Parts: sequence; C-alpha cells; structure tokens
Amino acid sequence: MHPLLAIESSQSILLLGNEAIARGALEAGVAFATAYPGTPSSEIALQFFQISRESDLYFEYSANEKVALEMAAGAAMCGLRAMTSMKHVGLNVAADALMTLAYTGVNGALVLVVADDPFMFSSQNEQDTRWYGKLSGLPILEPSTVAEAKEMTLSAFDLSESLKLPVLLRTTTRINHASGMVTMGPLRERIVKGAFEKDPMSYVCIPAVSRELHPKLLDKMGRAAAMADESPWNRIEGDGRWGIVCNGVSYGYVSDAIHELGAADRFKVLRVGFSHPFPEILTHWFLEGCEKVLVAEEGEPYLQEAVRNCAHRNGMMLPIHGKGEGLFSRLYEFDPTTVKRVISSYFHLPFTASASIRTDDLPEVPARPPNLCPGCPHRAAYAAVREVFGDEAIYPTDIGCYTLGLLPPLRMGDFLIAMGAGIGTAGGFARATGRKVVAFIGDSTFFHSGLSPLASAVYNNHDFMVVILDNGTTGMTGHQPHPGVDLRHLNLERAPVSIEAAVKGLGVENLLTVNPFKYRKTVAAVRELARHPGVSVLIARAPCPLYERTLPHYRKRRPFRVNAAKCRGHKVCLSKLACPAFFAAEGQVGIDPDRCTGCALCAQLCPENAIMPARDKEAAR
Repeated sequence: MHPLLAIESSQSILLLGNEAIARGALEAGVAFATAYPGTPSSEIALQFFQISRESDLYFEYSANEKVALEMAAGAAMCGLRAMTSMKHVGLNVAADALMTLAYTGVNGALVLVVADDPFMFSSQNEQDTRWYGKLSGLPILEPSTVAEAKEMTLSAFDLSESLKLPVLLRTTTRINHASGMVTMGPLRERIVKGAFEKDPMSYVCIPAVSRELHPKLLDKMGRAAAMADESPWNRIEGDGRWGIVCNGVSYGYVSDAIHELGAADRFKVLRVGFSHPFPEILTHWFLEGCEKVLVAEEGEPYLQEAVRNCAHRNGMMLPIHGKGEGLFSRLYEFDPTTVKRVISSYFHLPFTASASIRTDDLPEVPARPPNLCPGCPHRAAYAAVREVFGDEAIYPTDIGCYTLGLLPPLRMGDFLIAMGAGIGTAGGFARATGRKVVAFIGDSTFFHSGLSPLASAVYNNHDFMVVILDNGTTGMTGHQPHPGVDLRHLNLERAPVSIEAAVKGLGVENLLTVNPFKYRKTVAAVRELARHPGVSVLIARAPCPLYERTLPHYRKRRPFRVNAAKCRGHKVCLSKLACPAFFAAEGQVGIDPDRCTGCALCAQLCPENAIMPARDKEAAR
C-alpha cells in the first residue's frame, strides 16, 4: 500500500512538502486529480499517479495545464472534490479557462495548486501567482511550513466547497521541496461518482449569462473577505510597536530574525496565509498599534500594496515599506541572513553578520555547467543538425531537458520564451530574415503546445524545419507519461498517439523519422529535408537513457573506451559532443566506463576510429 494511504491518523511522519499536500488532499476526500508536470510541483502528481493504481482515486497526466484544469473543473461541476497541480508558468496556459471558471464556480470543490519558483531554479521566469488571484477574483491560501501545507490543503477544499469557487493554493520551492514533520489526520471517504444538473443560464458563458455571473462572483468574494478576516491562517503575534507583515516561508525567517536580534518583545507580526481577498479588518487592527511597518514577502510587492491601501483607506499615515533600495528585493529567494539584515536596518537594531566559513585552504571546486546526460539522444540530434547548418541557421528551442543544448559546444538554442514557442516563433524568424530556421521541440512539449503552431505554420506556408526530439517520456520533470507514451509495461492500457500520424494529419508532407544514434543516416535525413521548401519535420527518436533503465526490456550496453595508441588528440569527441562521460587527464582523452551508456555516438565521429567497445574487465567496473 502507498505510504500516504497506509499512515494511520495521529501518527507523525517526515514528509516532503509536495507529499504533505497530497496527503492533505487525501484527507479532504479528493476523488479526481489531474496535472501537467512542472518543477517544483511534480511530486504532488507522482503521489496521485501511484495511489490511483491501487485505489478508486482518478488521476491523469493531461496533455497540458489548461486541459488538466478543464478536466478537474468538469469533475468539480459534478459535485466531486477535485485537484489539479502545476507550476507557475503552467497557470499562464490554464488562465484562459480559469478566468471564466471563476464566473461559473463549481458545485463540488476544486483546489488548484500552483508552485512558484523564486530564483528560477528550473523556470524561465519568477512570476508571482498571487496576482492571478486578484485578476480572477479567486481565494488564495499560502502555507508557511510543510505541516501547514497539509492542513491548508484540507482547508482549501472546505473553503472551495463553501464558496462554490476554485481555490488557489500557492506554494514556493522552499515549501514544495522542504521536508518536515506532519501529523496525519483521518482519511475522508472519497465520493467518486457525481451528477451534473443542466443549467445553461449559469454555466454557458455567453455575454448575457456572464453579465449575471460577474455580480455573483463579486458577492462570493465579499463573503470570502469576511472569512479571511476570521481565518486562523491570518493571525497577529506579539504586541510590540514595530510591525512586520509576512507570508509563506518569509514568516519563518522573520520569526527567527526577531528572536536572534533579541527584540521579539518590540515586534508585532501579522502573518498572512489567506492572502486574497486581503484581510482588511484584521490588518487595520494590526496597524493601529504600530509606529512603522515592514512587509517581508518574496516576489512582487503584493502584500505591501494591500497593506498601504488599507492604511490609506483608514487615514493612517505611518511608514510602510518592503521592497526598495536597501530593503527587500523583487529578485530571487530570501534567506535568513537577508531578512535579519533588512529588519535590523529598517528598525535600527544592531546586527552582526555571522562569520563566513573559511574556505581559502580548500581546493577550488571545478565548474560543473548543466549538461545533457551521457547517452542522451538529443546530443546526437543536435550534432547532426549542426553538421548540416552550422551557425548559419537560427535555432529557436523549447522547454525541456533538451534546452541544455544551448551551451557550448552544441550551441543549439537561439531563442526560448515558452512551451510551444520554438515552433511558434520559427515562422517569424524565417519571414523576417530569409535565413534557414530549425526549431526544436520535445515529444511531451509537442503534445502540450506544439500542435497548434505547427498547424498554423502549414496553413500560412512558412518555411522552416522542425526537429521533434522524441525520447519517449517527459524527461526534465521526472519521466512522467504524455499522450505519446506506451504504458503497457505498467499494466496501464493507454493507446499512445502517433507523432507521425499527428504531423501528417496537420498537413506536413515532408516528414522523416530517424534514430539519432545512427549518425550518418540522421545527417542525410537533415540534408534531405533541407532541400524542400515549406514546413518539414524530422522526428529524432531514441529513448532517454535514464528512463530506459526502468523499462522491462532494458539491457545494459557495453561502455566504450579510447584506444590511446590510435588517438591523435584531435579531440573531436570533446569539441563536438562534450559528453559528460569523457574526461581529459595529462592531455589524453578518456571515457569513464561507469558513466558511458554505450550509445556509440562518439565512435562514429572519431576521425581515427580510436573509440571502441571496452574490454570485459573495463566494462565490468
């Protein structure tokens, strides 16, 4: 039995934040869960995927975040308790549906977990999801600890069911990927069968209907505002004359800082966990006893704006600051030292930074830039395309592990903004420059958001090549399935959607499929497609080496070695491929047998044929 199902009520256990969120949903009786994987949210979906295989919980990895939200919305409209999870940029994809779903509301409960990524550990921006709550008119809850993430998830379902609205549970990386002790509660019985009562004048959002629904949403938000003022997730601690308003992980940093500064008795802290609608009455009460206020929040000045507005409406003139020069930055994550320094500076408290750990007697840590894994088929595809087009072509790319191809020596990434935009921007580059354009997109991303721009390109007679890097999984986020993945090895009957059939169905006439590890054939295929005007597609298909190890047919291949007697030191293997299995020692190139996957790509490029399969003893290392 899955651990999150087996743990008994009242037992405490160490959980990852995302595991705690999943457990909270289970305690709330979640019956229907969907997701598109995106770090730092991915482990939530993993729990549900595993649990759905041994329970009556329904879960699916949807083609993209919009589909995931719409699926969950359909279940919630039928009275079920549903959850969907995604990362912050995924909400951009789902936002079209979310804005109007706020008008219709739901009949059961719908919790939308959105994981923000301050510092952009694995994201193309660090947008602040809280503005979506304001934009859509939906409640937002923000946990400050792992234990609270579990309890707040449970509360989010109750709040959604009470208001008949979707609720946003906004987390950040330090909540999702931290671990903490969590006390389990009872598992609520799941209701897995619902019913839908037709009511077009409430659910079909033509203009006449929406004009009636918008006032109802505003009324619900008025009720939610009253709940926010009374919510246990919003609370005042202390009774000093100096005020600090904080949320999320900042609350922990603030609590530690004021105690370490020896001034806890001089502070009053307003911790905001139910952040939209903003708790106006509670905040007014908090401000009344303060001489000055500091707002500590990662990301944008969301709380700062709300606190200042509250003070202005109530004719209060005290200083309220947060973001600004010498204070908190709108960039990146906070850390305990930063929060302590800003508090001490703003309130004129003595502050002594902790002494740095001496490292001058340690050797310098070698640089380790992000790189494609040893044996990654994307490296082979990139090398083949570069051999044909070199630096002359423009290479718009996409979101996935293959994005790492932008670094030397591959240098196969010239523009990247969003999923699907590799194909979407290619036509613009081609029309504007007249140069050859080769767009890269992964298999999961192709199903996520590559179909529409490809259809548009065919219809509008654009001229560029698309390389679909098909490694048989969603590689970057942990090998989740997508509509093109065969799951029969897990005894799950899913009919994989053929990428070839999809491409042909969209009207692409020039289509070839290759195994990129057959290097010369791949180069020939690229040259062949380059001859044809219009949109052409190359599918470069070979399994992700990490994912392949989990498959039942996997057989480890013999690693390769460098024959020093034949090697002439041209280092083509390094200058063209830079596979992490290579190393250089005393001027001689070598291959680490423990890292080599035996893909044989390097052997095909070596001009002296000095790379060959390892001997038995070397292979056994």
